[in-house]
Amino acid sequence: MMKNQSSNTIFDVETIRKDFPILSRTVNGKPLIYLDNAATSQTPQQVIDVIVDYYSNYNANIHRGVHTLSQEATDKYENARQTIQQHFNALHAHEIIFTSGTTHSINLVANGFASLLNENDTILVSALEHHSNIVPWQMLCEKTNATLKVIPMTSEGALDMAAYDALLLLNPKLVFVNHISNALGTINPIEAMIQKAHKVGAAILIDGAQACPHIKPDVQALDVDFYVTSGHKMCGPTGVGMLYAKESWLHKLPPYQGGGEMIAEVTFEKTTYAGLPHKFEAGTPNICGGIAFGAAIDYMNSIGFDSIAAYEHELLEYATEKLNAIEGMRIYGPKTNKTSVISFNIEGVHAYDLGTIVDKLGIAIRTGQHCAQPIMDFFKVSGTARASFCFYNTKKEIDTLAAGLERAAMMLR
Repeated sequence: MMKNQSSNTIFDVETIRKDFPILSRTVNGKPLIYLDNAATSQTPQQVIDVIVDYYSNYNANIHRGVHTLSQEATDKYENARQTIQQHFNALHAHEIIFTSGTTHSINLVANGFASLLNENDTILVSALEHHSNIVPWQMLCEKTNATLKVIPMTSEGALDMAAYDALLLLNPKLVFVNHISNALGTINPIEAMIQKAHKVGAAILIDGAQACPHIKPDVQALDVDFYVTSGHKMCGPTGVGMLYAKESWLHKLPPYQGGGEMIAEVTFEKTTYAGLPHKFEAGTPNICGGIAFGAAIDYMNSIGFDSIAAYEHELLEYATEKLNAIEGMRIYGPKTNKTSVISFNIEGVHAYDLGTIVDKLGIAIRTGQHCAQPIMDFFKVSGTARASFCFYNTKKEIDTLAAGLERAAMMLR
């Protein structure tokens, strides 16, 4: 998708950078160069203003109040749900469930399948997953005695699709895979994987946390059963995310938590549950977070996802060339069909030491296993350094990163 974009896209990054207050600060006396966007993105002033406006003007609990503040907050919150629905092209607004983030969304689905799986059932997970898309399913298998099988990866950092085809012969009940790997940047062939899963009667969940800052998924076109993401990956606040699920699945799954909001009638003899989406939204939600999530999506759409993808692809190609010129550099993962993540090591230098030294230069990168220990085990490394780019980063920042890494390598060898 991204490699078909023009490499000559006009993109006014300097104007965009002015929207992000944090990019004007210094770290250790140097201008901040923030290259840890796969962990969390930064927040533009337009979204910060929405957060301040909420607490300044209409902070109130939603859905249950007749007073003006409650009604205003309710309208803003439900308008945000509609913004998210339209962005992902869900058929119904009630197919969008607000959660605290991707991890919460996955656990909600895993908990629901505890009542749907049997002892002899099989579920499939890809080898490229974040821990949050592994551990909940292991816990599910412990509850149900179902069997967890792994779709293996290749030495290039892509999924082995022939092995996936073979595993589908086991007639799994559920498949879960990330849209894009947080550790390697691999774009998985989810369209084909969804179609193949459905042919054997399996439901499929896509972890879109790493994809949604770069790609605009169309859940109806994908025909995906479940799609999950987090607001803080998309220039929004932490503590809010989304579960998209087909309406039919939301009716099949039991509530995840009990409490206020998710009920219709409560007596000591029996409780009945509310309709969608409230059935899965027990208690007071992160109201401000939901509203700000909608504002963040509006902000990103104002820039345009085609422009974002094209510009970030330029950054990725430029950074790959610059980093490959460093002696002893090894970049993990595919050379093509990836997004703006570079996971790397420099021979003879520990990733943690690299990260510590470039931090002294004001450069923020991630080091470690990136919550993807099976990938690190596959490559037989204790961890990697990871630089991940966003549309507000620049080629000049990449030059500074490359120079900083070379300097660090010379010091540490």
